[in-house]
Amino acid sequence: MTTEKHVQEAYWRANIRLIVICLVLWALCSHGFAIWLRPLLSGITFSGVDLGFWFGQQGSILSFIALIFFYAWRMNKIEEQFGVAEE
Repeated sequence: MTTEKHVQEAYWRANIRLIVICLVLWALCSHGFAIWLRPLLSGITFSGVDLGFWFGQQGSILSFIALIFFYAWRMNKIEEQFGVAEE
């Protein structure tokens, strides 16, 4: 294999790893906190409502927006690291 091929494979491994991390965080925020862990979070109040309800209504959306910015920031770093960044 050539060096360029190794760099391409390492880039895609880093890319896939980031996507998997983001998907796990997405599933944890959307299903974990809002649905599966809601009974455990129901006793904790945040902004006057139960934390489980808050995650289902507003927390998930804010988490998704933060996740989008995290993905864009981290992907730019990965592209710079492997020399495929846009100019």
